[in-house]
Amino acid sequence: MATSTTTTLSFLSLYPTKTHLFIPKNSLSFSTPEFTPFSSIPRLAFRNFNKINRILCSSIPFVSTGTTHYEFSDGSSEMELRLDLREEGISPKEIFLDANENSLVIKVQHSGFLRTLLDTNKLYGMIKPAETIWYIDDDQLVVNLKKQDPELKWPDIMESWESLTAGVAQLLKGTSIYLVGESTDINHKIARELAVGLGYTPLNTKEILESYSKDTIDLWVASQGCDAVAEAESAILESLSSHARAVVSTLGGKHGAAGRPDKWQHLFAGFTIWLSKSEATDEESAKEEARRNFQNGLQGYSNAEVVVKLRGWDANYSKAVAQASLSALKHSILSDKNLPGKKSLYIRLGCRGDWPDIKPPGWDPSSGSDASSPLS
Repeated sequence: MATSTTTTLSFLSLYPTKTHLFIPKNSLSFSTPEFTPFSSIPRLAFRNFNKINRILCSSIPFVSTGTTHYEFSDGSSEMELRLDLREEGISPKEIFLDANENSLVIKVQHSGFLRTLLDTNKLYGMIKPAETIWYIDDDQLVVNLKKQDPELKWPDIMESWESLTAGVAQLLKGTSIYLVGESTDINHKIARELAVGLGYTPLNTKEILESYSKDTIDLWVASQGCDAVAEAESAILESLSSHARAVVSTLGGKHGAAGRPDKWQHLFAGFTIWLSKSEATDEESAKEEARRNFQNGLQGYSNAEVVVKLRGWDANYSKAVAQASLSALKHSILSDKNLPGKKSLYIRLGCRGDWPDIKPPGWDPSSGSDASSPLS
């Protein structure tokens, strides 16, 4: 079974220490769960950690704005940020602004005090710091920013649950999302959070199967075995593969279709997020664990476009896991903006199992032969 060419990996520790997120090829990592009283918007500090176009974000996403009110507008390649200074008479010499590709710090020193207006190293996208200009307009500081990617629409200046749900919904272009992983319950909870945030339809293969069989999954496994349940779920996934704007949670365990490499033919119709339980205790061991997962390729889950590794589980962190999933999904799509279109083409050609190297119309998957050239 062919696998996707780009995979986004993330590691989340839900114990009260830290959370990391790293992404091969276009990578990202962050540590949690201490949030500021003022805002639920996290902070992410970026630094290069690999020569091969990788980014590491260490430290929890965090934003410090005190009680600063700001207005943000996105005008294609240029954006405007207006922050209330709360008083007039502040001179340009009293403004401190530090802009980097994905971070922005704005402070004002007045009347002997240094006050932070904005402090975030998790901008929604990348900017051109050298082209940042600012000026004072009455009691407001106006900052003009240039995007690196003029085509990317910024719902807000910072990455948050609200900006991610709005932005990723646009990037998906209606493509459905599938939640896979060892735990049926975790898949269901995160799928529900994502569906509500994105305005998608939540679908649950466990509920569909139990409604069809008039029996519980456990009893079905006991009476007919894991293979029978996996086959039945695979048939459900086939019927759901043509659905748009849905978040589908799948079965975990040995009886789940997603854990079997030969059952991914219809899962490739959408973006797949693997919620993987992790034994890692720190960032390095999590990266090594991720490498082993993809090198052995024994689990069907390794076909997923996004992998969120969880050390521990607490349902109270469902939204944090969902937000990390959206952030990683956003980076995965931005690494290849043609992915939603390719997913649509894959569905129109009948979900033949030829992902990501889609063969021309007329290719017969049962023939076992490759077409002369894949479609772009």
